[in-house]
Amino acid sequence: MKKKSWIKIALSFAVQCKWKILLSVICAIIGVFAGIVPYWCAYKIIELFVNGSISLNQIAYYCLAAVSGYAVRYLFHGISTTLSHLSAYNILENIRLSLARTFVKAPLGYVMGESVGKLKSVIVDRVETIELPLAHVIPECISNITLSISVFAYLTFIDWRMALAMLITVPIAGTSYMIMMKNFNSEYAKYMETSNYVNSVIVEYVEGIEVIKAFNQSTTSYNKFVNAIKTFRNSTLAWYKSVWKYMNFGNSVLPSTFLGVLPIGLILYVNGQISPQNLVICLILSLGVVGPMMNFTNYINEAKAIEYALHDVSSELETPVLSDSEKDIEIKDNTIELKNISFSYDGNLDNKVLSDINCIFKKNEFTALVGPSGSGKSTIARLIARFWDTNEGSILIGGVDIRDISISKLNELISFVTQDTYLFNCSVKENIRLGNPDASDTEVFNAAKLACCDEFIKELESGYDTVVGNAGNKLSGGEKQRISIARMILKNSPIVILDEATAFTDPENESKLQQSLSALSKGKLLLVIAHRLSTIKNADKIIVLNNGKIDNMGTHEELLQNCELYHDMWLSHIGAKNWSANSKRKEVL
Repeated sequence: MKKKSWIKIALSFAVQCKWKILLSVICAIIGVFAGIVPYWCAYKIIELFVNGSISLNQIAYYCLAAVSGYAVRYLFHGISTTLSHLSAYNILENIRLSLARTFVKAPLGYVMGESVGKLKSVIVDRVETIELPLAHVIPECISNITLSISVFAYLTFIDWRMALAMLITVPIAGTSYMIMMKNFNSEYAKYMETSNYVNSVIVEYVEGIEVIKAFNQSTTSYNKFVNAIKTFRNSTLAWYKSVWKYMNFGNSVLPSTFLGVLPIGLILYVNGQISPQNLVICLILSLGVVGPMMNFTNYINEAKAIEYALHDVSSELETPVLSDSEKDIEIKDNTIELKNISFSYDGNLDNKVLSDINCIFKKNEFTALVGPSGSGKSTIARLIARFWDTNEGSILIGGVDIRDISISKLNELISFVTQDTYLFNCSVKENIRLGNPDASDTEVFNAAKLACCDEFIKELESGYDTVVGNAGNKLSGGEKQRISIARMILKNSPIVILDEATAFTDPENESKLQQSLSALSKGKLLLVIAHRLSTIKNADKIIVLNNGKIDNMGTHEELLQNCELYHDMWLSHIGAKNWSANSKRKEVL
């Protein structure tokens, strides 16, 4: 698919504040034309001297007009800049809100699959880059181009040869710029590639510094960090050095309008083909157009960065979103049925991670999904919660396809807790209350007791009012997990999905937590994905997955007898538990 022009994308964003931007452009045009007034006044004063009709009042008049021209120029430039920046930041706000809404409506699996660094870069850095075309390029480039065209037209009116003489530096500088831009696209692509690489290495180094130090790899990892920065520096400097001479030459030649205007003007004057007054105004106007021309070329240098930013933001805004049903369907039965489910993350069914899955999770039952890593356990759970839509088959809740259930209704039906628990930088109480914002303090405390976290919460510095820090970094993994389970208990949804949600639970609290989960599952559908088989041996039904297919299903005892894979997994689990127990006994001794 052909990419949209970045100019069209910028203008499409600008439509949101088109009248303010239009007024900004008009004020910018008035401002640049007012900036020519002092040059005209200087011309008139010189004309007085040439004609020998010097008058103090006339000189004072033109000086006052020149000062007024400067004042008008800066006044309207200020108005234009204020309007364009108000518009730009209003548009940036709307773009960021649109991105947030897009990510909320997009399949959650897609958002989880994107790196935090990339999303941050788009929402913060790329969007900020769009400020340049909206606040500066549109109003200032249009005004500068208008001024240059107007000056050229006026010089053509005076003498077409002087107008052409003013442009003599343009092809010379243009040739230099063309040579400079010859490999610009490929070089800029390399620059972005090395920039992204060095950013990823920096993030990797900072995030992994604990592991690096634990395994005494600080020297090796630091060398990788340093080498990445040096590579970025060397490649960037090599590119800049290859174009600096052309850029500096073009920037030096382009504003040197006297190279053409002065000799041509003098030749015409000597031959009596132009009056002294017209020669002076041509020289003055050629100087007045230098500033606008240089401003225009400066924005051209930023064009590629703007193009990348606009395409990245536009691409994210076009992220496919999950269809949301507007039907108001009442779900009376919480039974979940998977019918002929096949799924591939990239949409290519040659790369299936699930194939022909058919099973039923009955209401009021505790069902477990087990299997080797990569067998598709978490994928099934996330498809039920509609992180993605299935490629083939359908998922029914109470006999209704989940695609026909509104997303808000589906979220009410399902409580989903994963191993990767996220807590917000607020109090423990407010983190638990996220499960039900209208819950009373008593209900919050009861949920915490059921999740076996009331005891450790009371030992915190401020108890339930303790702020947990960024992402809950003041708590251990097990503590964060139990708080997330308390949050789920408070939500009280009829369908509960635990995806390795007890992975960080301390052995001492495991039995207590299992009791609370058993109490929680009464009258609900409880689906648990687990590697620790001891946590699900009392499940009503255990489904064993292997290579994206159902290998077997039954109770714990039935599977030990009939399923070789489950039997082997159970023996490995028991062996690991025995090893752990023996190790602890040795530590005590």
